[in-house]
Order: sequence, then C-alpha cells, then structure tokens
Amino acid sequence: MRVMLATDAWAPQVNGVVRCLEATIRELSGRGAEVDVVSPDQFRTVPMPSYPEIRLAMVSRREVAERLKTGRYDAVHVATEGPVGWAVRGVCQKLGLRFTTSYHTRFPEYVRARLPVPERWSYALLKRFHGAGAAMMVATPTMMRELAAVGFRRLAMWSFGVDTGLFNPHHAPVLDLPRPIFITVARLAVEKNLDAFLELELPGSKVVVGDGPIRADLEARYPGVHFTGFKAGAELAALYASADVFVFPSLTDTFGLVLLEAAACGLPIAAFPVQGPKDVIGEHPVGVLSHDLRAAALEALVIPREACRAFALRHSWAAATDQFLAGLVRADGEPGPLAPMPG
Repeated sequence: MRVMLATDAWAPQVNGVVRCLEATIRELSGRGAEVDVVSPDQFRTVPMPSYPEIRLAMVSRREVAERLKTGRYDAVHVATEGPVGWAVRGVCQKLGLRFTTSYHTRFPEYVRARLPVPERWSYALLKRFHGAGAAMMVATPTMMRELAAVGFRRLAMWSFGVDTGLFNPHHAPVLDLPRPIFITVARLAVEKNLDAFLELELPGSKVVVGDGPIRADLEARYPGVHFTGFKAGAELAALYASADVFVFPSLTDTFGLVLLEAAACGLPIAAFPVQGPKDVIGEHPVGVLSHDLRAAALEALVIPREACRAFALRHSWAAATDQFLAGLVRADGEPGPLAPMPG
C-alpha cells in the first residue's frame, strides 16, 4: 500500500501531532506500507506571525500535482489545515482524487488566544476545508460530538497511542529537587494555559519541560520553577518517572498525548475536567479531574503508580494505527476497501 500523508506539523516542530504522525508512519512502515510525506521542509518557508518557531511552507502546487499524478497512491491523508494541507486538498479536488483529513488542534480557540478573530469565522473555514474530504478523523468521542454539533460531517475515530517500551517507570531518577515534584510537559505557548499550574501554591517543586515563544516570560515571572527546556526520548521519560504528579492545565487540547506518556511512566495525573483529559482518563482511577487544579494535584499524590502504568499499557500505537487504516478511503474513488494491512 502507498499512502501520501500531507502535514504542516513536522520536524523540527515538537508537539503531540508530530509525535503521533511519526509513530503512525513507523507502525505503517513496519506493516509493509510505503508512506510519502509532504511536509514544510520540502519547500521554501517563512516564519509564522507571532510564532516564528513554526515555519509556513510556500508550497509548489505544480510539484504536488506531479507527485499525485505519478505516485500511484492507494490513499491520501491530509493531517493539518496549513499551507501544505490546503495545497494537497486543492490538487486532489482538481485531479478528482478522494482523500481524508484529521483534526488535531482546536484551531478556532488557538487563533482567538492570539487574535481578535471570532470562533465562528474559524469554524466556517474549517468546515470548508474538511468538508471536501471523504472522512475527517478525530481523536476522541467528545471531540466527535462537539464537531458534529456545529455541522461537521463524515467523522471517524483516530486515537493516539503511547510507546510503553520507552515510557516506563524504571528510569533512574534525574530530578534532585524537594518533593513532591509536580511536572508538566508542553509547548510553552499561551494556549497551553501554563499560568494555571505555575500560580498554584503547592508543596515541594514544580518542573516545566518544553520550549516555546513564552518561555523567557514564564522564567522571569516564576523564578522558583525549574525549567528544563525541550527534552525527548529517554531524557523525557526519565523526567516523567522522576516526578510525583503530572499536572495538565490545558483547556483546549483535543487529546493530550503527554497524558498517556506520563501514565506509562507511572505518573498520576491532575487536570481540569475538560475534553482531552475527560476522554483519555474518564473514570479510570489514574488521575483527578477538578476545576480546582490545586486540589486535584494534591489528591493525585495518593494514586498508585502501578495503576497508572497498567492503564497506559492498554493504549498501543498498533491499535491507533488500525483506526487510522479503517478511516482511509481509496484515492481512485473505486468501490471496495483498501488492501488489508497486518496488525
């Protein structure tokens, strides 16, 4: 099977969408699929206004059209709504190819946090973008219900998984700080609502892992917090495993891959009772969801780490990739399913 995957979120960006796509590609490749990624690094780019760490691609539609004409793709998936996504979407429409899309980020809320743009305008644009696809994949049942309620159609599930080999509780401790240690892992940007965590009066220590446009501002305003900068792989897993509670203050994440990573390292979770944490954790006794984030963080201290690890073991990338494959459609529009892929 040959799949074109178009994405504006790609290395060197560091976020949950990139990690999801990379893990899915590894899983598909392990099953014998060929995945051709169309990403910003293949074109000239310009910095995104107000967020220069993200580069916006100046996409050559002629090049995209040539790849689609000659690539003999069984399926095309457009993962993001940026310049790459719009270009591949437009060329597919012009060539009469069917494609699927996915919704990873609360884009209207993200825009509203930076610019005075009404959410209804952003949602209208998103409905136009995703409405051209044969299916729109979303990460959680709550997100599916919310999008259906505002007029999105042809929705399918594509959840996230976690690498439980890498993210495990057995890493050697790397944090020599007063306990308990409350940690968060995030892109340091306004939409992550990090002040809600950093302003809490908590015993012990607070640790923030990540980088982003507001890092300098946060470090200046919270000198007592330990900022590690960006970490990945075994370094990130060791930080999770060295802490006592994972605090997730975001109100807008559609899923929150870091929730599964933390749980896989045996870390109980404290979060607001919003979409994302509610779907990932639900009623499972691995975290505390409360509008009082301080109370949630303190209550989470007594949750057994073994329960968190057992919960995460049920969320594999193999299962998530099965959902992705089930949501794809044949690019040529012919009836019948795609060729089955071994799980």
